[in-house]
Amino acid sequence: CSTNPELLNELALAQSPKFLVFACSDSRVSPSHVLHCTPGQAFLVRNIANMVPAYDQLRYTGTGATIEYAVEELGVENILIVGHSSCGGIKRLMSYPEDGSAPLVFIDDWMKTALPVKTKVIAEAGDTDFQEQCDRCARKAVNLSLANLLTYPFVQEAHSEKKLALRGAYYDFVNGRFELWEHGSDNIIIAP
Repeated sequence: CSTNPELLNELALAQSPKFLVFACSDSRVSPSHVLHCTPGQAFLVRNIANMVPAYDQLRYTGTGATIEYAVEELGVENILIVGHSSCGGIKRLMSYPEDGSAPLVFIDDWMKTALPVKTKVIAEAGDTDFQEQCDRCARKAVNLSLANLLTYPFVQEAHSEKKLALRGAYYDFVNGRFELWEHGSDNIIIAP
C-alpha cells in the first residue's frame, strides 16, 4: 500500500492510468511488483494465462468491458500483455488430452482460445522438450492476444490513429529476465 497521502488524495478524485495490463493470475507473478507500478499507473486485468480472447459480444464480455472502459473511458495509451515462465494455464493447454478426457471445464474452455498457438508450437518445435514447448507457447500466446486486441473496433481505431500502443512481454521469473516487444515487431528488449 502507498503511504503517499497526496497521491491517495489525488486518486480518490479520479484515475488516469496510462497502461492497461493483462497479466496471469499466477501468485508468483504480480504485475504491480514486476512492472514497479505505483497506484494509479496501470489498469490491471489478471486471468489464467493472461489471455485476451477475440472480440465477441456474447462470450468473454467481462474482458471486452474492461478493454472498452480502459480505452474509451480512461484513454489508456498502452496495452501490455505479460506472459511468464512456468505458467499453469499454458502447461494445461500444451498437455490437454486431445480426446477431451479429464476435463477442467472452465480452464479448458478458456485455454481453447489459444489452440492455434499450441498447433503452431507443435508444428515448429514438437521435437523439443515439454518445457521448451511451453516457453514458446507462452510467448506466442502473448502475440495471439495482441492480435486479438485488434479485433476490438475501439482498439483498432485508437491504434490506427497512433493513440494506443500494443506491447507484449515475457517475464522469466526463474532467471530474472524480462522481454518486451512492440506488436508486430521482431525487436525484443531484454532487461535483467
